[in-house]
Amino acid sequence: MADTTTTEPEQTGPAGQPSLKRVMGSKLLLFFVVGDIIGTGVYALTGQVAGRVGGALWLPFLIAFVVAFMTAFSYLELVGKYPQAAGAALYTHKAFKIRFLTFMVAFAVMCSGITSASSAAKAFGDTYLAEFITAPMPLVAILFVIGLAAINFRGVAESVKTNVVLTCIEIAGLLIIIGVGVWAVLNGNGDASRLTQFDTENQTMLVAITSATSLAFFAMVGFEDSVNMAEECKDPIRIFPKAMLWGMVIAATIYILVSVTSSLLVPADDLEAAKSSALLKVLDVGAPGFPREVFSAIGLFAVINSALINMLMASRLLYGMANQRIIPKALGTVHPFRRSPWVAIVFTSLIAIGLVSFVDIGVLGGTTALLLLVVFAIVNVAVLVLRKEKAAHKHFRAPTVIPILAAIFCVYLVTPLSGRPARDYTVAAILLAVGLVLWGINWLVMRATHSEADREPIEPPVG
Repeated sequence: MADTTTTEPEQTGPAGQPSLKRVMGSKLLLFFVVGDIIGTGVYALTGQVAGRVGGALWLPFLIAFVVAFMTAFSYLELVGKYPQAAGAALYTHKAFKIRFLTFMVAFAVMCSGITSASSAAKAFGDTYLAEFITAPMPLVAILFVIGLAAINFRGVAESVKTNVVLTCIEIAGLLIIIGVGVWAVLNGNGDASRLTQFDTENQTMLVAITSATSLAFFAMVGFEDSVNMAEECKDPIRIFPKAMLWGMVIAATIYILVSVTSSLLVPADDLEAAKSSALLKVLDVGAPGFPREVFSAIGLFAVINSALINMLMASRLLYGMANQRIIPKALGTVHPFRRSPWVAIVFTSLIAIGLVSFVDIGVLGGTTALLLLVVFAIVNVAVLVLRKEKAAHKHFRAPTVIPILAAIFCVYLVTPLSGRPARDYTVAAILLAVGLVLWGINWLVMRATHSEADREPIEPPVG
């Protein structure tokens, strides 16, 4: 009888590269989704959302969740058909076959991850670390990014396990805020009338809501990062739907409870004035004796987790695009021992260091949401276009009406009709112009280093 105990040979990826490790099961993926959504957004944006909508700041978070939840159905259908790294850029490439559009989508998504991580680096130093020590901000942020790169390089197994611990810590911090709210209400504190107050000064109620939603949407994104980890998941076709949808429901429930608590205890103007430390203000009002240092420590872990996952996503996106030959193959190089995409990690980390050193990341929050809403609109259209391409295996299928409605809502939140500030479009135009330059450089490099056959799109093997 043949020996059935032989060791399975190590799999290799495209162009003979070692394959990425499949280490994420359903539980790790659930924590990844929750941890990626909960983080810098709710810890840093609550005050800004309150400044746009008023006391009813729970409503923008709810609407943002509904739009994101519908878009998630499109992602789930596509990751079921194509369980590979690269996410939105891969789906755009398959649906439209326009390499320039694919590159720009990839560029926008990569920027969203890097700017989100960079925003977390600044929140780390400016808001929460400041409760303990005074240190030069650029240096702290740079060391922060280098630390993330080290964890990322160490390997995805270590990164996602670190994510589990940090996710538990950041959820604990938000549960403290919710608990403070419940305690205050039971003791007769809080003003419930604020929950229905809208800031209609110089704007209509609709604009107040949609303007705040366009910002709150930044706090609800993150679920889409998980599809870039598809090649490192065990049985991604089976585990993705439940993990992603339950993760979003958990995150949205916590967000809404935190926003209700914040409105009950603190007027919207005070939340806006507190800026990124709005939750510390809620804690001071609801539980004056609670040590700020404890919550600040939790806030530190929260922004670390958010930044870690975003940098994971950005590096995996570049890895996937390198395998698609949309960008130079060198960016897809995998370390032979750690089996992590080390060149992509170095590249994205250098960009993040440049951002935290020279750019005011605060102005990029709304722009990041703008770019992601454009990407989500494209993905919602792509899922319909790709219905004509049948997969050889069973997978999740979204009801047709959902991606149609999601695309309409995403486009609306992108337009000036939603009350989006003009500076969001200005910064987005600058970022896209940079992308245009990078596309030109990439085209020249690819033309010089690849044969005509190599320049044709190459599909990576299904992981």
